[in-house]
Amino acid sequence: MIHYFPGSFGHFLVILAFISSIIATYAFAKSINNNQSWARFAKGAFYVHAIAIFGVVATLFAMISGHMFEYHYVYQYTSKILPVYYQVSSFWNGQEGSFLLWMFWNAVLGLILIHTNKSWRAPMMAVFTFTQVFLVSMIMGVVVLDVKIGSSPFLLLRDVLNDPIFQMQPDFIPEDGRGLNPLLQNYWMVIHPPTLFLGFATTVIPFAYAVGGLLTGRLKEWIRPALPWAQFSAAVLGVGILMGAYWAYETLNFGGYWNWDPVENAIYVPWLILVAALHTMIAFKKSNVALKASIILVLCTYILIVYSTFLTRSGVLGNASVHSFTDLGLSGQLLIYLFVFIILSVILTARVWKQIPGSKEETSAYSREFWIFMGATVLCLMGFQVIIPTSIPVWNEIVEAFGGSSNLAPPADQVEFYTQFQLYFSILIAFLSGTGQFFWWKKMDKQKLKEELAAPVIVSLVLTAIIFITAEVRDIWYLLLLTTAVYSIVANFKIFLSVAKSNIKLSGGAVAHIGIAMMLIGVLFSSGYSKILSKNNTGMLWSKEFPDEVNQDNLLLFVNEPRQMADYQMTYRGLRKLTTDHGYVDLSDISDAASPLELIIGKNTISSTGEELSAGDTVRIINAENSYFEVIFENANGKNFTLYPRIQINEQMGQVYSPDINRTLTADLYTHVRTFPDPDQEVQWSEIEEITVSPGAQFFINDYVAKFINIEPLSSVDGIKLGPGDIAVKALIEIQGEYQTYTAEPIYVIKDKMAGRIPDVVNDLASRITIQSIQPEQNSFVFGLSTTQKDWIIIEAVAKPWINILWLGTLLLVVGFGIAISRRYSEFQKMRDKGME
Repeated sequence: MIHYFPGSFGHFLVILAFISSIIATYAFAKSINNNQSWARFAKGAFYVHAIAIFGVVATLFAMISGHMFEYHYVYQYTSKILPVYYQVSSFWNGQEGSFLLWMFWNAVLGLILIHTNKSWRAPMMAVFTFTQVFLVSMIMGVVVLDVKIGSSPFLLLRDVLNDPIFQMQPDFIPEDGRGLNPLLQNYWMVIHPPTLFLGFATTVIPFAYAVGGLLTGRLKEWIRPALPWAQFSAAVLGVGILMGAYWAYETLNFGGYWNWDPVENAIYVPWLILVAALHTMIAFKKSNVALKASIILVLCTYILIVYSTFLTRSGVLGNASVHSFTDLGLSGQLLIYLFVFIILSVILTARVWKQIPGSKEETSAYSREFWIFMGATVLCLMGFQVIIPTSIPVWNEIVEAFGGSSNLAPPADQVEFYTQFQLYFSILIAFLSGTGQFFWWKKMDKQKLKEELAAPVIVSLVLTAIIFITAEVRDIWYLLLLTTAVYSIVANFKIFLSVAKSNIKLSGGAVAHIGIAMMLIGVLFSSGYSKILSKNNTGMLWSKEFPDEVNQDNLLLFVNEPRQMADYQMTYRGLRKLTTDHGYVDLSDISDAASPLELIIGKNTISSTGEELSAGDTVRIINAENSYFEVIFENANGKNFTLYPRIQINEQMGQVYSPDINRTLTADLYTHVRTFPDPDQEVQWSEIEEITVSPGAQFFINDYVAKFINIEPLSSVDGIKLGPGDIAVKALIEIQGEYQTYTAEPIYVIKDKMAGRIPDVVNDLASRITIQSIQPEQNSFVFGLSTTQKDWIIIEAVAKPWINILWLGTLLLVVGFGIAISRRYSEFQKMRDKGME
């Protein structure tokens, strides 16, 4: 039975949220002149809007958790076997859900802002709710004058799919959904998108304060309440970006955490501009300079967020990015959204441009303002260098829209292209973040600067020389980055020690800059000096169909056959299934499935946790599509560890490989499987070799020693109904493998005076044994032996040195932002309590 009510109710709430956002925008705008009746009405309208948004979220969650597959969104992104936490992440898998997540955070933030700063409530909330009007329109799913507005998550499957079954059975409901994209079935996808969209949502707050200041003529006052929010936004958005990088590192198999994909670039650029805005806003608070720069950068940050939304959701990057959404017909709306806020920002800024105070004095090279401006300039240049090539597909679309033809193409090797220029800028950032801090805390002249910089420079050069010798850094640009990053750490540590003595809240900038410098060092070593350990030195091509990279940088491993790789001996032990309670279980020891998430053990076995499992036991698995390659690494000292790179066989995406990582203090060993035999391909067995064996005798199969233990009568055989005169026996054969003893149990059946043979296969040994015939007068049996190619994988292993410095730097960056936010919010509270905000 189709559940009509949730869809109808959800759609009603979307319409209510849209109308209430328009009313709230108008009411807040009318209350700018301290009209209290309009202010109360606006507040109530926003409450209605927030409740409607929360209701939409709750309704969609209820549909997903209730497996209402009659709805297209639920069918497209969920399935019954998904764990609860992946059902949560399926909420934002589609465009509609991710827009809704963005709106949800806006509603939460709006409720906080209404009660935080009453003096700025009207102008700031008028802008804030205006952005919600556009966001809610993206999920309306209505048609007005033949124009589609938004894409609704509450559409029935039959209204979206043109399938003949709905003509025959209009109320047809699929038994299950298509499931979640396998690449998104990762715990980081449960927390990364909410964090990233919280970052998106928070960028509107400084934007709203800035526009509110331009509207009301409070051209300077908006900086103080906006600054802590800008810092919070930069922190959250930065953490969201880094979570995405870590997800890519753990899930994707390109061998790193940042691939300069256009979607990655589209989010990275607004963060750079936001960080530049932070520095100019802080400079203005100190000395009333850089107000114009602050306004422009804050406005550009939100506009770039909207532009990144257009890039990723309009379909324009469809051929340039693996992460972009397909076009749902929203590109026109997104363009309107973008141009409305560009035009609004330009008009409001131009209207009061001459009234915006600026510094008439020439900025000295020994002033804090000069160094902050230099840093902000470099950050902006970093952003421009990335966003311009990323926008090439947009330029091509514009040219073609006007009847022209454009053959511009993004960089062929995007990693090398972007990395080269970002490396140069990073050297400048490291130098400026170290030197600029001294100008921030002290008045400087030439002599004082020499005195302050002498110790950090000397210590930095000594430390760099030690690293240069021990780590063998030879590339000149890498050496410059290393030197400036070490200098930034030393210089900021000196600043930290000096300011923390008086007030720890003053140390946020120094801690954040140390974090950035450590991140640069971590990126330098983990990416610049990563080393492929799985070099193919055999002189053989694994396959002529493989690209040179796979043939040269990967090793072929046959099951249970050790192979030397650098300092390790690698052994592939076979495919495994991950259970909820028993660790990994050998796939060949599983006989059947009781349900998609419950497997039946076919023979006595031992799991990876050392637990003994008996034939007939049922084990529960986490995901039916996931299997894992067990690979054991052993070094010369006899120490070993086991990695389990993953494969997910999915109807939508085929075979999807994910890495596994061995983490140590100094380096990560990053491994992933490139390919393995197609599980659907029919096994090609050799011709049967017959051998006569008596119980207790030994023989060889595929070069392994086997022993015929005995024969056992059977009273029943699966799939065969035995009559009174029928006979069934099985042979017990033990085979000594490299690491364990295997048992083969071929069956011989005589039914209705006809012989039948059921062979047994030992996958790890690539062997099949059949009872060909029984010779009772000689007390012997004729076994048929067949062999095939052993199971194999082609694997890549990469050492990533000192990558933990990157993650530690990330932690320090967040701590630094937290200290700075605490300080700025305390200042804002004091001014608000005095009635000045």
